Amino acid sequence: MTEPDALTFGWEEWVALPELGLPAVQAKVDTGARTSALHASEIEVFGSSAAPKVRFYVHPVPNRNDLAIPCSASIVDRREVTSSNGESELRYVISSALEVAGQTWPIEITLTDRGAMASRMLLGRQALTDHISITPTERHLQPELSYDVYHSTRMRAAAPNRALRIAVLSRENNYSTRRLVEAGEARGHTVEVIDTTRTYIAINTLAPEVHYDGNRLPRYDAVIPRIGASITPYGTAVVRQFETIGTHCVNGSAGITASRDKLHAHQVLARHKIGMPVTAFAASPKDTGNLIGLVGTTPLIVKLLESTQGKGVVLAETRKAAESVISAFRGLKANFLVQQFVKEAAGEDIRCLVVGGRVVASIKRTGAEGDFRSNLHQGGSASSTRISKTERETAIRAARAFGLGLAGVDLLRAEDGAKVLEVNSSPGLEGVEKASGKDIAGKLYEDIELRVRPQPVRRRKTA
Repeated sequence: MTEPDALTFGWEEWVALPELGLPAVQAKVDTGARTSALHASEIEVFGSSAAPKVRFYVHPVPNRNDLAIPCSASIVDRREVTSSNGESELRYVISSALEVAGQTWPIEITLTDRGAMASRMLLGRQALTDHISITPTERHLQPELSYDVYHSTRMRAAAPNRALRIAVLSRENNYSTRRLVEAGEARGHTVEVIDTTRTYIAINTLAPEVHYDGNRLPRYDAVIPRIGASITPYGTAVVRQFETIGTHCVNGSAGITASRDKLHAHQVLARHKIGMPVTAFAASPKDTGNLIGLVGTTPLIVKLLESTQGKGVVLAETRKAAESVISAFRGLKANFLVQQFVKEAAGEDIRCLVVGGRVVASIKRTGAEGDFRSNLHQGGSASSTRISKTERETAIRAARAFGLGLAGVDLLRAEDGAKVLEVNSSPGLEGVEKASGKDIAGKLYEDIELRVRPQPVRRRKTA
């Protein structure tokens, strides 16, 4: 093993903590202290009792509270520390790599509030290994760093993947929910499933909160909404509350709301000039004939606005059948739309899974014999398929139009090109993962990890 080069420290030095995403910190060297200390705020424990972790924020630049770097690490100890003024404090202890002059070695760090101190960090005896000598009358004997790095776009790319605390809003213990928990924990994150209907929200100006089972929910790094169709209004209100708090939501409330209402969804697609089957909607029963005429000739599709999994979707073979179905839906006071039937699709559609603006998997879904619907919940089958560049671009544009980080985009292959049939904001993972062999849940966490990394901070304008 190669011996490290000798280093000489002054009473203050520039250091980096790369595993915490802190490329430049000024540290005071204190041989009177045993353990090093780092200025941390909003300290919060998460994870299992067997392997607890701690989340916290670091303000690396003095007097710049607007610059906060989110950090997380495993807890190695909880230790009582007595400060120089004789006050004792129970602190969490973590282990992280210290980097100085191109050399790196592990040190233990306690987390505490050093907001009143000029130095954001204190280096104690345990961090000063045998190859380090101290010249207490000097400072900055090692290469100087700069706080400018926190304003650089390179900071986000260089930020380490850290353990995240993530909430999955779901009422069901199904394949998709279990996979999201399994995949997240496999990547070192803590994933908590929250029953959306058991949450309640405190709406106020200064401190908006989400509560669950009598307690305020912690600050999550990200939320993955799996909002069922039956609770869309309340579920989107909960997502909107997380957005108000500033939590990264994979799918936003506006996108979920728009995708659930099929009339609204088709208006969004039309506004963004995305191909779709010709669609018509009317409220008055006197307009039935004109409504059918707008779509074209039969056969045609009559579809409830909030239908899911192929339910509430009827194929009308003749004009008389279409009039009967429309009359029946109106008798139920149900909102519906009439849509062109794409015959050449032959009971097949393409489900594209879009994650973070990329199509990560695509499958062909074929309806059961005698059924024009291709939904897997209606007995359809699925197989992996290749899509064209145009189909890929159409799926990406559709997900982007709704602002969805995770979307299932259903395409029909028509004679005049790909047409978007539906954009699903809570797509099931089972059929796509099994048919394609792709780790969709893992791809989603890759995107989350990228998006919750610290952002470069704009420099303050000086007078």
